[in-house]
Parts: sequence; structure tokens; C-alpha cells
Amino acid sequence: MANDENCIIPLDRVQSHILLIRGQKVIIDSDLAELYGVPTKRLNEQVKRNCGRFPQDFMFQLSNAEKSKVVAICDHLEKLKYSRSTPYAFTEHGALMAATVLKTDRAAQVSVYVVRAFVQLRRLLESNKELAGKLQDIEKELQQHDRSIISLASTLNQLMCPKESSRKDQIGFLSEIGESDTKRKVKKNRKTKGASR
Repeated sequence: MANDENCIIPLDRVQSHILLIRGQKVIIDSDLAELYGVPTKRLNEQVKRNCGRFPQDFMFQLSNAEKSKVVAICDHLEKLKYSRSTPYAFTEHGALMAATVLKTDRAAQVSVYVVRAFVQLRRLLESNKELAGKLQDIEKELQQHDRSIISLASTLNQLMCPKESSRKDQIGFLSEIGESDTKRKVKKNRKTKGASR
């Protein structure tokens, strides 16, 4: 068996063929056949001969809508546009089972890398979920801090700039020109004291 340094197919090439369809990570039959070094027709023949080994969670056939979507997002699958049949999609277990029914040395060797690619993608998705969860927690904390800071700034503004007192807050009566009676009396007293001297 080949080690990672002498890998027949680079892991990133295998990963580029893995798609998310119906909530599952899958490889389309033509991509899997290419990786295993056999024609797509031969792969599908072997799968049909051994259909008992391929339950629904190992393999499923795409609908016409799914086929159109896959063709639209994957340039290398454009040839499927002209095919009358809809392709099969193999899950991780289905891809491994396909290698066993093909019974070729290349399929046996490459199946190891296919499984590794699925496993690596699963780990990557799990770490992304953890990271997304941590980011959400930080976001919630920041929102709470923002609300506290806004509240604090508002309180400081009120303390630093007290609102002007309204007329209701003044003591005394207002004359028609706007002065309170108390202020007028004080002015009047000053004038009379000044005149008597």
C-alpha cells in the first residue's frame, strides 16, 4: 500500500470531488469512476450486479433538478448536461463498497484516500461548527457590552449636561415681562436703599 508521500491521487483532488447533496457528503459516479480508473459504465454495472451491498445510505440516484444544480456548480461535470440518465451519488461508505465490488488494485489503493478525504472534511466541518459557536458567544457578549456602554454614556450625558430648569421649578410669581416677583422686589429694595443714602 502506498504511503502519503507516494500518494497516487492528491487528497485535495479527492476532496474537490466531494459535494453536499441532500445533506450528505457524496461523490458523483463519474468522479468516483475516474478516481478508481474505470469507466463510469463499468462502475455502475458492478454496482447494479451487487445492488444488495448499496443501501440508500450508501448510494442514491440524483433527481433531474439535483443533476442540473450539480452541472451548474461543477464545471468538470458539464458533460452530464447531455446525458439522458441521472448520475448516482456515493456516500463515504458507498465509495468504499464500490472499490470492493470493482476488485481492481487501483480501486483498492485509491479507496483509502477517498475515505481519508471524507474523514478530513468531516473534521474540518466539526472544527468550523465549534468556531462558529465560539464566534456566536463572543458576538452575544459584545452586544451585551454595547448595551451597557450605551446606557453608561447616556447616564454620563445626563449628569454632565443637566436639563435647563423649567418655569415650574422657579420659586415666586412671574410678571408679564418674565421676571419673578422675588427678583423685582430685590431690585426695588436696592433702588430705594440707594435713593435714601
